[in-house]
Amino acid sequence: MIQTLFYLSGVDGQTCNRVIYTDRSICAFKGSSVDISCTYSSYQTIRSKFWFSPERSHQWQSPSQPEDLSEDSQFAGRVQVLESERGRSTLRITDLTESDSAQYHFKFTTGSFEWRSSLPGTTLTVSALQVQVSRITVHQSDTEAELKCHSSCSPAGRLSYVWFKNGRKVRGVETSSFKGRVYPGDIISCALKGHENYGSPPVYVPKLPSVSVSPSAEIVEGSSVTLTCSSDANPAAKYTWYKKNGDPDLHPLSKEPQLVFSSIQSSDSGEYYCTAQNELGRRTSEYISINVKCE
Repeated sequence: MIQTLFYLSGVDGQTCNRVIYTDRSICAFKGSSVDISCTYSSYQTIRSKFWFSPERSHQWQSPSQPEDLSEDSQFAGRVQVLESERGRSTLRITDLTESDSAQYHFKFTTGSFEWRSSLPGTTLTVSALQVQVSRITVHQSDTEAELKCHSSCSPAGRLSYVWFKNGRKVRGVETSSFKGRVYPGDIISCALKGHENYGSPPVYVPKLPSVSVSPSAEIVEGSSVTLTCSSDANPAAKYTWYKKNGDPDLHPLSKEPQLVFSSIQSSDSGEYYCTAQNELGRRTSEYISINVKCE
């Protein structure tokens, strides 16, 4: 539903000064374009008019004097003001970025009047795409996944999407959903068709976890020792620590990236490993050997 705001000021018996915004709020994808429109009228001759954003007031020479958005360096080469008919102005912003999320207002001046109402104009929200994992079936060597290209925006009309797997376009898929097998090392992302340079962050199975021990010097009984597991993954990985020859189903030692021994004992000597797991799969680290010496 389109919401319209009316701002009125005038002289009795004459046409009012008026600005009507076509949309109260607009949501658009990062990398796309947007048209923000209004109609305006005055009973006097309009001498100047432009669009501005109150959120950019820190860039103005005087915080109380709005400045033309088309002269703002943040919008250089990305802003057009169109007047398809008398009394109608459209601000077109291309190659949208998330920092463009703001309110946009229209201002005009006559010989004795200046319109720049403090009431809301049009609020623009720019949203980036994200890949969400909606369903998975885990196999021994891979994961059968259903992925969705998602944004907080829900623009009208049918959109075409592009999916990428390991840097190559996936042929035959132009919808917001992707189904396929994901192997360790696969990298998957999505974008709007025609805006491939503004794709989502990639998702992938965790990389092979690395393990480290601190301190790295000789470990003495009674000292504090920390084992750390780390992996690059998106979505972020969850970690679990195990001891070799233990029962991994019944006795995980920790479900945190770090396994901490506040006062390590000789019985803690042995080989340890960790797993890194996200919605797309799981990887297991190499063993790290701990040898605790008695004092």
